[in-house]
Amino acid sequence: MSKGVKAAVIGGVFAVMVGGAGYGAYNIVSALSGDGGGAGGVAAQKRTGPPGKDEVKQTTAAFFKAWQSGASAKAASYTNNDAAAEQLLSAFADDAHITDVKITPGAARGTTVPYTVKAKVAYDGKSEPLSYRSELKVVRGLTTGRALVDWQPSVVHPELKKDDTLVTGKSATPPIEAVGRDGSELTKQKYPSLGPILDALRDKYGEQAGGTPGIELVVRHNGDGAPDTPLLTLAKGKPGKLATTISPSAQAAAEKAVKRFAQSSVVAVKPSTGEVLAVANNRTDGFNAAFEGQSAPGSTMKIITAAMLIDNGVTSMNGPAPCPDTAVWQSQTFKNLTGMKPDENATLANSFMRSCNTAFIKLIDEKPLTDASLTREAEDHFGLGQDNWKTGIVSFDGSVPAVDGPDRAAGAIGQGQVQMSPLNMASVTATAITGAFRQPYLVSPKLDGRELARAEGLRSSTATQLKQMMRLTATQGTAVRAMAGLGGDIGAKTGSAEVDGNAKFNSWFTGFRNDIAAAAMTERGGHGGDAAGPIVAAVLRTGG
Repeated sequence: MSKGVKAAVIGGVFAVMVGGAGYGAYNIVSALSGDGGGAGGVAAQKRTGPPGKDEVKQTTAAFFKAWQSGASAKAASYTNNDAAAEQLLSAFADDAHITDVKITPGAARGTTVPYTVKAKVAYDGKSEPLSYRSELKVVRGLTTGRALVDWQPSVVHPELKKDDTLVTGKSATPPIEAVGRDGSELTKQKYPSLGPILDALRDKYGEQAGGTPGIELVVRHNGDGAPDTPLLTLAKGKPGKLATTISPSAQAAAEKAVKRFAQSSVVAVKPSTGEVLAVANNRTDGFNAAFEGQSAPGSTMKIITAAMLIDNGVTSMNGPAPCPDTAVWQSQTFKNLTGMKPDENATLANSFMRSCNTAFIKLIDEKPLTDASLTREAEDHFGLGQDNWKTGIVSFDGSVPAVDGPDRAAGAIGQGQVQMSPLNMASVTATAITGAFRQPYLVSPKLDGRELARAEGLRSSTATQLKQMMRLTATQGTAVRAMAGLGGDIGAKTGSAEVDGNAKFNSWFTGFRNDIAAAAMTERGGHGGDAAGPIVAAVLRTGG
């Protein structure tokens, strides 16, 4: 049996495992030998260059004909990894119970061929039609010169990735009927961005919600511990009702807002309770960066840094925080954004709302601050970085390590080794404006008795100053344009994070309006107000 694709029995159901170390190893061998070693032998005259139009048509026609007839070995011979292909194509019928396959190719785009698969899934007396679209690429075998299908798991189904499994059988967990805070049902169809989150909630709470499992075709993700992705239901189980904290109006706004900017994520929370009101992602990789992302948050971090300066008596909202052109910390020179005018008489509030980097760099070596001061502020008062958040699904708790050298200065302005997610920064804003740390959560801890994380929170005087500085930023500072038109009690902080190798900054923005706080991040989105700002404002506009 090939090491690249392994057959396994999971809960009495056959499954095929795609990829793995063997698959990677095969690619190395394939690069040396040229192709999958399939039918046809070595060409009499080796061809070179990209496959031509006729070759693409002939290869895909032969591959599709063999695949839909169930001739797995023959179909695999038209690929550049016949061992891996044969195992997965065989399992397509034998283990995933997919029959009556009909494949219709579309118009080729060079060497890429789209196609539609129509079939039937039959298991335990139940059957349902299956239809989906995918595409493949035809490449030249390095040794033989044959035109071959470039083998990827997605050739069989677009949802399949490395180490994934196709399984048809009794569901691993019962289905759930997830409902929002107003009692209305939350579905993937209505809120597509919630799809992976609903899968994760089902995986964790399906049994506790009181449902019974059905029969499904699913993708089982063996590589990273992610929950199953259902593809088709043959027999419905009884869903258990699961109450979430999601606000349908805020979620709808979040879904729409992130669609405006590629690689964007946003989270909204209710500061008075910690309930998560919305979570949305617009990413090509399907990653829940809103909860699990780990990126430098740029100047949104200055909320925590300002709290550290106030709590340690270094300065206050109306105290001095001069903003020179440059600031040198242990031989490294830090600058402000292009066009910012220096102000040697600036207060902390002024430097905060203009997002002056040098003001914060200048103050971090004042007594009694140490290398660990920012870490203690983040952990003790904002509840970050202790790996103890229990939101209901997998999430990242933020990281503000105690460091020396240039990274200590960089951390004060949200660079260096500081890492955050939009969830973390929405929580930071909630703590800043209420003075209390309330760990964000999607599902009430009363359901499973889990203990939420705790932290000291802030002194009322510190929270009052942070909230006022965020108000000034939203009405007179860098967040004015993004927050324009929002009524009520509003505040914000912008952020632009430099990332190695990227020409444009990552755009960060966090803000509040009355009892809703939100934070967003857009990869390579530019300044904070350019991309992340409009996303946050759109969610705040709903009022939760």
